[in-house]
Amino acid sequence: MRINFSCMFGFLVRLSLASAKLEPNYTSPSGVQVFNPSSFFNATGPWSLMSIAGDTLYISGMRGIYPSNSTLAPVGLSRVRQAYQNMATLAEMAGSDIFSCARLVVYVTDMFRYRPMCNQVQVELWGDDSNKYPPRTIIEVNRLNDDDIVEVEGTFYISL
Repeated sequence: MRINFSCMFGFLVRLSLASAKLEPNYTSPSGVQVFNPSSFFNATGPWSLMSIAGDTLYISGMRGIYPSNSTLAPVGLSRVRQAYQNMATLAEMAGSDIFSCARLVVYVTDMFRYRPMCNQVQVELWGDDSNKYPPRTIIEVNRLNDDDIVEVEGTFYISL
C-alpha cells in the first residue's frame, strides 16, 4: 500500500484550518462578507481571499502557497496540488465543499505542461466520475504574480 504523504499532510492542514471559526473582516451595507482568515496566508495586495454574497462563495485565485509559512510549493505537480488544496480549504472554512463548486477558472503559464497536472489534481479531488466535475475554464496567460505557474479561483454554493 502506497501512502502519498504530501496529500496526507495537505489533508491534515486543511482539516485544522477548516475547523477554525470564520469571521468576516468586513460586511458591506448590502451584506457581502469579505474574509481574510487569520489562519491562512495573507493577501499580498489590495484584495481578499474570499467573499460571500447570499448563498454564493467567491474564492480568489489561489496559488500553491503553503498556509503554514507563506512559501510556494516546489514548481510542478506539488504547486498545482497546493493551489487546489488552498481553494478547497477556504471553501470548507466557509461551510461549503468541493462538490458544491459551481465554476472553476484556472490560469496557467504553459498549457502544454500544466493543464495535465490540473486535470490530475481535479481527478484526485473529484474522483473518476466525470458527472461530478464542475464547469472549468482554463486559460494560458503570459505571466502570473511572482512568475507563478498556476492560479485557481472557484465559485461555490453555500447552503444557508
